Amino acid sequence: MKEIHGVARSVAEILKGAKYSIDYYQRDYKWEEKQLRELIDDVSDQFLEAYQPLHQREAVQSYPFYFLGSIVISEKGAQRFIVDGQQRLTTLTLLLTYLRELQGGHNEPNIDELILSNAFGKKSFNLDVDDRFACMTALYEGQPFTPSPADSESVRNLVERYEDIGELLPDDVQGDVLPYFIDWLQYRVQIIQITAYSDDDAYTIFETMNDRGLQLRPVDMLKGYLLAGIDEDARRVPGDLWRRRVQDLAALGKELDADFFKAWLRSQYAETIRERRKGAVGLDYDKIGTEFHRWLRSNAARVGLEKSDDFSKLIREDFEFYSRHFMAIMAATKASALVQGLERVRYNADNQFTLQVPMLLAPLVVGEDDASAVRKIDLVANYVDILLTWRIWNNRAVDASTLQYRMFLVTRAIRGQDAPAVGQILYDQLMQEAERIGSTDRLRLHQRNRRHLHRLLARITDYVEVGSGGHSTYLQMTSGLPVKYEVEHIWANHPRRHSDEFESAADFADHRNLIGDLLLLPKKFNASYGDMTYEKKLKHYNAQNLLARSLNADCYKNNPGFRQFLDRTGLPFTSYEDFTAQAVLDRGALFEEVAQQIWNPEALLIEHHATSAHPTP
Repeated sequence: MKEIHGVARSVAEILKGAKYSIDYYQRDYKWEEKQLRELIDDVSDQFLEAYQPLHQREAVQSYPFYFLGSIVISEKGAQRFIVDGQQRLTTLTLLLTYLRELQGGHNEPNIDELILSNAFGKKSFNLDVDDRFACMTALYEGQPFTPSPADSESVRNLVERYEDIGELLPDDVQGDVLPYFIDWLQYRVQIIQITAYSDDDAYTIFETMNDRGLQLRPVDMLKGYLLAGIDEDARRVPGDLWRRRVQDLAALGKELDADFFKAWLRSQYAETIRERRKGAVGLDYDKIGTEFHRWLRSNAARVGLEKSDDFSKLIREDFEFYSRHFMAIMAATKASALVQGLERVRYNADNQFTLQVPMLLAPLVVGEDDASAVRKIDLVANYVDILLTWRIWNNRAVDASTLQYRMFLVTRAIRGQDAPAVGQILYDQLMQEAERIGSTDRLRLHQRNRRHLHRLLARITDYVEVGSGGHSTYLQMTSGLPVKYEVEHIWANHPRRHSDEFESAADFADHRNLIGDLLLLPKKFNASYGDMTYEKKLKHYNAQNLLARSLNADCYKNNPGFRQFLDRTGLPFTSYEDFTAQAVLDRGALFEEVAQQIWNPEALLIEHHATSAHPTP
């Protein structure tokens, strides 16, 4: 092996003014939402441990360094190729691009050169991959980008992960804190750059670093600890149960067995959580998330593990019970059809709210029947669904970092409670929220909430369809199968058509993005009719979902299911011959009323009222 160099470098040193190529055989960008979430959680948590509101920006240069792993580079003359680490560098580039958009044109600190360079009038990105250029250019310029069928998997993942950043990045690192966070990310986050000067040497290093053999995973170490606590002649039954159930968990998804143990132990035993301040130490919730096997061993007495029967019972009863319901929850998040009783679990999962799982398990009590468990799970999922929707409606963050502490407190409060108590506790929690549906009448579409509004419109559309006697089309509208649906404007993007109502194109664009001007329609519909005037579109809406059809007077004729729905709900649906600026506002007010019926916190108390009226004998 020839000479190699390894040195710790800041993100700025690695990316600024640099150019990296990626060999064709490893070009796909494959990171999923889970890996992105872990990276964002890690960097934001580390930053917030050091940041104080009274700090000047100069203080950032004394914040602790954070190590983000290593990359392997092969230098061939003047050209650099990434051998290992392109997933991480690509994600960092996406994050920097998103942070630049958050700056809103106030590029201080200026991070443009960490993303691209402009020489002799030609723009090129620092991660130089031809098939990503159009996509990255659109994201860099703050423009929407819809991948075509011909685009690569990398391009599709780039767009999806960029949208995920908007949902995952905590509020705590935005606003006035943003320049501090960008400074810290540039200069205090370090990556070990290992440079070789031949491909053979680079790949030898890569293989050595990644050849980890058959290391024991935390799940294996936990198994060893628990089975070792059981008398040898009593290990077979719990051991066989463990093996079968862990195999079942692994079949549902990668690392899902580890995810289960984190969710289970957090739901039933976590009493403390780390404060988000400098020097704060990790407590129950945090330690379970990083080393659950060690946490259980250190807290065996609290869990009730003293003698052989205790260890056996934990596996035969507790592990069996909670893992069974965990698998039902996870299956409901991925099923090809909505699972009865667990529909809201799917809705929350589609909003990528991973914190819901320990919350759903928290009130369950070993031995209760499935109907009772599902009832509790649905109550908790309903609470989460309402909270997320209220926050989305008011343009508030719904990422895990922002809501983690609050959800921990709720988890602890509902632990082991019966259904009426769970409903009352969750209702009381919602009543403390200052912002609800109706707190603002200016809900509008923008690049960072497009996916949230897509799902919100799908729920509203589905509510009308099912309430009128139709079948649920929620999954069809959100999965992209068999037809891709998109958020579409009723008004075509032609300000001059509305010059009598708006003085400027900017005012028109602002009004056009209000929720009252939006529908969820097949992508091919917009391609065919999107540019038409409203008057010409109107007849074509009659072949679409009821929310679109309701614009047309024909929808109210010979449609008994829809008419009965209107009579039952009192919703003020009406048709429009002309769709004016006032019509957009009226339609938005209608959507608000529909949303208040869907996301009604009073539903949490139905269980309480039913129990009060019909006490258990």
